[in-house]
Amino acid sequence: MKVIQTAIEGVVILEPARYGDARGYFMESYTQRTFDRLVRPAEFVQDNESRSRYGVVRGLHFQLPPHAQSKLVRVIAGRVLDVAVDIRRGSPTFGRHVAVELTGENHRQLFIPRGFAHGFAVLSDEALFQYKCDAYYAPESEGAIAWDDPALAIDWGLSPHEIILSEKDARHPRLTEATELFDYHTDYYA
Repeated sequence: MKVIQTAIEGVVILEPARYGDARGYFMESYTQRTFDRLVRPAEFVQDNESRSRYGVVRGLHFQLPPHAQSKLVRVIAGRVLDVAVDIRRGSPTFGRHVAVELTGENHRQLFIPRGFAHGFAVLSDEALFQYKCDAYYAPESEGAIAWDDPALAIDWGLSPHEIILSEKDARHPRLTEATELFDYHTDYYA
């Protein structure tokens, strides 16, 4: 597995090794000991999957402590722009984001640590999206920031008239209006 550092410390792109022949290919999409050694120790406890059509934007979501989540995300089929935003107050990269294209063909994965908001935009007719979480879903800890916050300057790769949002995702506050975020100087893995 190849690990590619991004512009924000802790957010990494993973490229699993693929072995192909005339039959197709084989790859280990996840191995705990390899992930722990190359990225950071993690114990993923929940796998999630979504299917979305072109133009859907989901996010920017997070869970607050004590149920904060790290995520390891990938696309099984289709193409998305995946985004992680640093929402750790006091961080040198607070408010900055990493955007990575994940596809069923490139097999890339993105690791998003605790302290980041996450979202994605579907750029193909349809996308099958999977992700691992290191904490269980806890609705009482849900948080989110506006996907279209101008201060974040995220280019989702879609025209405004193409974007499809849930009612909930259309109403999130901007980053400067969010009352509960993370503190950069707290170790959320302790």
